[in-house]
Amino acid sequence: MTVRLKGMTWDHPRGYDPLAACSTQWQERTGVEIAWDQRSLQDFESFPVDELARNYDLIVIDHPHVGQVTREGCLRPFDDGAALHSIERGSVGASYASYRWQGRVWALPIDAATQVLAWRRDRLVAAPRRWDEVMALAKAGRVALPMRAPHSLMCLYTLTAQLGAPGAVKGPDLFERGTASRACDYLRELVRHIEPRCFDEDPIAVYERMAQPDARIDCVPLVYGYVNYAWAGFRPVRIAFGDMPVFGDGAPVGSALGGTGIAVSARREHQDEALAFALWVADAQAQRGPFASAGGQPGHAAAWEDDAVNIASGEFYRATRATLEGAWVRPRHDGYMAFQEAASQRLNRGLRVEDPSSAIVDELNRLFRESLAA
Repeated sequence: MTVRLKGMTWDHPRGYDPLAACSTQWQERTGVEIAWDQRSLQDFESFPVDELARNYDLIVIDHPHVGQVTREGCLRPFDDGAALHSIERGSVGASYASYRWQGRVWALPIDAATQVLAWRRDRLVAAPRRWDEVMALAKAGRVALPMRAPHSLMCLYTLTAQLGAPGAVKGPDLFERGTASRACDYLRELVRHIEPRCFDEDPIAVYERMAQPDARIDCVPLVYGYVNYAWAGFRPVRIAFGDMPVFGDGAPVGSALGGTGIAVSARREHQDEALAFALWVADAQAQRGPFASAGGQPGHAAAWEDDAVNIASGEFYRATRATLEGAWVRPRHDGYMAFQEAASQRLNRGLRVEDPSSAIVDELNRLFRESLAA
């Protein structure tokens, strides 16, 4: 009898195409069929995993969900084994560690991403390296920045860490008041020179505009990397990527980690079959092979270091590796996801009506303390 699994991923070629391609190969190898559904990027960032686990065997998730799913018991953890150790050893940055919570691993990194810089090679001689260069481009009307929730908060996270005070994930306050206020001031100044539509745009929307020949976007200084836009022929204009800008002579550290992991439902019948696929698709062979060639953005170093993978992507991986290795892992406690949405909306309101930065930070810290106590 043929085993048929259902999977849920997110609605973009980077989210769907590599899993579909790998599932085809997996069926040829094992006979197990996997059909993938897709949900919007907004749903991916906020939809309850517990509800998905009732209807899907395999679920692509974001690491900040792990505190909540641990309490709900809706996912099957990955236990020790040779395949698991291979994936851990090959993880880029903190991608693997971000899915470990309370001593167990709840998903495997199949996609690694963090906030990096995107730029138009046909417009700029080189990628901006410093924030003063970015601000000059912004004042000339050549910069975009995705600020739709939760991406505004991700920008604040990154800037705060860049200024030397990354968020304190265990609290009681998330932000150091003075440093976060400086970061908020800088973010406010930057968005003053950017079209108001930025507050309604996520990274995909910005990339789609930027990749048009007549776009007035030469640089996006903080945006989750999307390797597809670095491929020749994916869109009319090929976008280049680089490490995020820095203040002064600092290193590109503190970018808010993104990416995705593949999880196995604890509420479905064929858990062993789903687990076997997850372990295969997250390891080196699949990641540097069918996953990468189908337009995925692998989470395994074997792909990030592969010459063919880098050539196909215009050196996307090598150009952004330092930022990924220095990325910061967001809070993951049960209650964080509600905070992330509320804090992003509060930040955007404050930036738009020009609330004092210190008042915005105080409110974000209050919301964070409440999330820890929830």
